[in-house]
Amino acid sequence: MKARAPRILMLGTAPEGHGGVAALVAVLRAGGLFDSASVRYVSTHREGSLVARLAAAASGFRQAVQACLWRRPAIVHAHASSHGSFARKSLLLWLARCAGCQTIFHLHGGGFRQFATVKSNALLRRWIRHTLERSSLVIALTEGWAGFLRSFAPRARVTVVPNAVPLPQLRAVRAEPGRILFLGRVEAAKGVAELLDAAALLAPRFPRLHLVLAGSGELEAWRRAACERGIGARVEFTGWLDAAAREEQLARAAVFCLPSHAEGLPMALLEAMAAGKAVVASAVGGIPEAVHDGENGLLVPPRDGAALAAALGRILQDARLQEELGTRARARVAQHYSTEVICSQLTAIYNDLAGTR
Repeated sequence: MKARAPRILMLGTAPEGHGGVAALVAVLRAGGLFDSASVRYVSTHREGSLVARLAAAASGFRQAVQACLWRRPAIVHAHASSHGSFARKSLLLWLARCAGCQTIFHLHGGGFRQFATVKSNALLRRWIRHTLERSSLVIALTEGWAGFLRSFAPRARVTVVPNAVPLPQLRAVRAEPGRILFLGRVEAAKGVAELLDAAALLAPRFPRLHLVLAGSGELEAWRRAACERGIGARVEFTGWLDAAAREEQLARAAVFCLPSHAEGLPMALLEAMAAGKAVVASAVGGIPEAVHDGENGLLVPPRDGAALAAALGRILQDARLQEELGTRARARVAQHYSTEVICSQLTAIYNDLAGTR
C-alpha cells in the first residue's frame, strides 16, 4: 500500500509577484509538486503599497498560525531571504516548531551573506543562527551558498536544491543579430549601469545593437542614463513581462545578459539557458555553478563595464559560438535544473522528514 503524502504548508511571496520565489513557486505548482506532495501554499508577502504589504503579511501570518494549530502539517517549508522576509519566516518557523512541525528554511536572494554578517547586530545574528540550526533542514540553491551557511551556522543541516525551470520547446523564431536581453529588476544592483556602459562601448562596432531591459524599476531615470551615454535610441524598456512575453523576448535575443553585483541562483538566467540562449553573466553567487565560463556561457567580473563589453562583443560577432554556448546551456538545464529533477528532489526531502519514505 502506497504511503499517504505528508501534508506540507509552504510559505512565500504571492505567486503573481515578480521575483524569483514567485517564479519558482509557479514552476513547482505547474510541475505537479503541489498535488503529488499535498502542498498548501500561503502568501506572507505581496508587492504594492505599504498598506497592501502589511495586509498580506497579517493575512498570511493568521493563515499560517491557524494551519499549524488546527491542520497540523507534517512540514512547514518557508521560502525566505533577508530583512523583512527573514523576520516573517523565522517567526512562523519558530511557531511551527512549537506546534510540533518539521521545518524547512529555503534560502533565496544574493544579499543574505551581507545581511547576516554585516548588517545585523549581535542579537539578530544570534537569532539568524538559531533559526538555521533549529530548522529540520536548510535548503541552499548552490554549493557555494551551502558552504557559507555551514560556516555561519555549524549545527545546521544543510542540503542543496537548485531552482527549477521548465524546458520549453525551442521556438522557430530567428534570433535578431545584435539584440541583447536583460530580464530582472532594472536597478543598479543588477548591473544595469555597467550594461549601459557596455552597450555604449559596443554601439560603434555593432550598428544593429539593440538592448532590451525587461523588468520594473525607476525606468525614467534609466532612460535618461541611456540618453546620457548616447544610446537612448538603442535601448528598449518593456516593463515587467508575463510568461508569454518573456518567451517571445528570449526567442528574439541573440544573447542574454545578467551582470548582477550579487545573486543566489537567478531564475531569469536559468530560463535563458533553458531557451538555448548564449548567456553573459557576472561571476557572483551561484551563477558560476550553473554557467561554466567558455563552455556554456561567458562569465565576467561584477561592476566591470569594459569586461562586459568584451564578452558581449565576442558573442555578437561569432554566430557559431553563440549557437554552441546556447546548445550547451540548454543541455545543462535539462540535466540539473529541470522541473522534473527538482520536484523529485523536494518530494524525497518531504518523505524523509516526515518518515514516509
